[in-house]
Amino acid sequence: MNTDNRPKFVDWATLIFLTFVWGSSFIFIKRGLVAFSPLQVGALRVALSSLVLLPFAISKIKNVKRKDLKIFFIAGLLGNGIPAFLFAIAQTRLDSLMAGILNSLTPVFTLVVGVAFFSLRARWFNILGIIIGLLGAIGLLWSSSNGNLVLNSFYSLAIIAATIMYALNMNIIKEFLSKYDTLTIVSIAFLFIGLPAAIFLFGFTDFVFIMKTHSYAFSSLGFIILLSFIGTSLAVILNVRVIKRTTAVFASSVTYLMPIIAILWGILDGENFLLIFLLWIAVILAGVYMANRR
Repeated sequence: MNTDNRPKFVDWATLIFLTFVWGSSFIFIKRGLVAFSPLQVGALRVALSSLVLLPFAISKIKNVKRKDLKIFFIAGLLGNGIPAFLFAIAQTRLDSLMAGILNSLTPVFTLVVGVAFFSLRARWFNILGIIIGLLGAIGLLWSSSNGNLVLNSFYSLAIIAATIMYALNMNIIKEFLSKYDTLTIVSIAFLFIGLPAAIFLFGFTDFVFIMKTHSYAFSSLGFIILLSFIGTSLAVILNVRVIKRTTAVFASSVTYLMPIIAILWGILDGENFLLIFLLWIAVILAGVYMANRR
């Protein structure tokens, strides 16, 4: 067995691709929210991604041990199910660039979770990096809310909660599911969350009515389809592949560069960007770097 977890050229190339894809996902969510509610956007994202992966799940499930099914269920909820709703809810009040910046805390929480629950060793500068990263996030939230931290706190905390779930999921995959191939991990994880999302969407929301009456329904649906097929299904497959080949911390480092793409999209879309944001972004990234330094 190859135990060399050092990232190769293909891993770095994949990481750069994921940076562009996931850095653009926040503007896709924003466009989806034009016609649909945040709960509908989350349900659509999960249901459509599950539909794409369903043929793989059907062919792969026979290879999964029964005792591992609960791990796949947890991975589905933490890695994609709940965060899809949290990001959509958050972006009803937060700009896409702010969502992208806050998402850069994922590597910090990946380290915290690894140290707390998965016997990952950390040095003093890793701990200092965690503190610096969190201080940067607080400063960014303070600046974006004009000194009134309560203003956006709930919606910002929704994204922070999602990053913690991402961190848990990455460590869980590395620790418990690495014995399975990438398509098995992703497709079975989505298998558990796709049907409930579809039932919720069609049975408990006015999705069909919106599709018939809202002038921007098909436009919003198009952006969510892009988000689901490329930004979720394909991207998650590639991300799990990187986790298996390298480490959970390296895989989570895609969020180092995602804020840059999110900021560029936000500026192009006319979102408000203050120069003070650059200071807090630098603080967050410095903290992320120190937290993941070895």
